[in-house]
Amino acid sequence: MGEEQARWYIVHTYSGYEAMVKDSLEKLIENNNLQDTIFDIRILTEETLEEKANGKKKLVERKKFPCYVFLKMIYDNDLWFMITNTRGVTGFVGPQGRAQALSDEEVAKIGLATVAVNVDFVEGDDVQIISGTLESFCGKVVSKNDSTQKAMVNVSMFGRATDVEVNYVQIKKITPTEA
Repeated sequence: MGEEQARWYIVHTYSGYEAMVKDSLEKLIENNNLQDTIFDIRILTEETLEEKANGKKKLVERKKFPCYVFLKMIYDNDLWFMITNTRGVTGFVGPQGRAQALSDEEVAKIGLATVAVNVDFVEGDDVQIISGTLESFCGKVVSKNDSTQKAMVNVSMFGRATDVEVNYVQIKKITPTEA
């Protein structure tokens, strides 16, 4: 059995306990040698632009799905018992608290799958951000990292040039006349 058989599952937690549950599950994996059963633990976050009372805007990281932790694992009843008895966990998402694996479409839709994207831009190219918090911003590619599928893009934000990191799927190459 390997990671090919692993599926994504969702664990429900108490509000604000997501990070503690993730840490506890990482210790559980280490203490019980479950590295060949639980492969990934994630708390999905996104960056949002927030305006403070004094008019300043700040980029803040928020949980996409508060109270939920995502696990990529090979499910069995012993594992269910260990995970549901972890402090802060209220149970798995599924019928009667039994774990139900996410479908491949659901995994892709919420951004758990890392699908390699072939890109047609290089450093110095003009790009437009087509999704996310900074949608419709234009800028220049400063650097790109094929292993993480992310690019650093220099955009003009609030009158100053700012480098932001975005996923390859969030940007498209444009010609200078489109910008």
